[in-house]
Amino acid sequence: MVGGASPPWTVFRRNPAPVTSDTRPVRSTRFYLVCIGVGLLAGLLSGLFGVGGGTVIVPLLVLLLGFDQRLAAGTSLAAIVPTASVGVISYAVHGSVAWLPALILAAGAVVGAQIGTWLLPKLSQTALRWSFVAFLAVVIVSLYFVVPSRDAELVLTWITGPLLGVLGVITGILAGLLGVGGGIIVVPALMLLFGTSDLIAKGTSLLMMIPAAVSGTIGNLRRSNVDLRAAAFVGLAACTTTALGAFIATLVDPLVGNILFSVFLAFIAVQMAIKAVRGRHQR
Repeated sequence: MVGGASPPWTVFRRNPAPVTSDTRPVRSTRFYLVCIGVGLLAGLLSGLFGVGGGTVIVPLLVLLLGFDQRLAAGTSLAAIVPTASVGVISYAVHGSVAWLPALILAAGAVVGAQIGTWLLPKLSQTALRWSFVAFLAVVIVSLYFVVPSRDAELVLTWITGPLLGVLGVITGILAGLLGVGGGIIVVPALMLLFGTSDLIAKGTSLLMMIPAAVSGTIGNLRRSNVDLRAAAFVGLAACTTTALGAFIATLVDPLVGNILFSVFLAFIAVQMAIKAVRGRHQR
């Protein structure tokens, strides 16, 4: 380059332009079919495991439609709102939602998310990701030794109340630092630490996600990090299978449910490990 000037593309790497409608995928038949397919899969997993579905939505939007990572995350969060709402209703029909504990978890998660956002530029993402992979490995092993009773409830006491608040804060911090959903933390924690039924853990987790997802979506809209049309198609499609996933969860034996959930967590752990390896190589 003349005068030692940097190639023009390096400027865009250092100062990425804000996402605009011009950089988003073309609205084609394939675009809508992919959104519907992603939503159907995410809804089924959301209802079955009590998670938001973002761990499926985000990578598929990036890989199949070429979404920017931030736009995919914002779109996924918006799609989670209707998905989690349908999931909560489905679990509530079977009496599998602990309403007040879920609100305590949500309040703690909102505070924790602010702490996680503050810590984000100060901590090594690679080290955090490996730590989270280790945490998931411990949870996966534990699931084979602790089989929750379907009759166990989440009783709110002077001890469990504050502990739920702490769990919510920890969940929010990890969500802010790693961009993971709360379900993969809250569901196993409620089962292993609080002795809660797997169904109540899943229903409570879904309820906890709704206020956090709404708050996050409002913030993402202000930053133009949401594709509302894609979120609508993904979210509406997910709503059609979320109830099915929740229904299947009631039919599955708790031990089988633990095995299926451990496989899902292993998938998340592998994703996180890949990100950790790539992050190290980029340093």
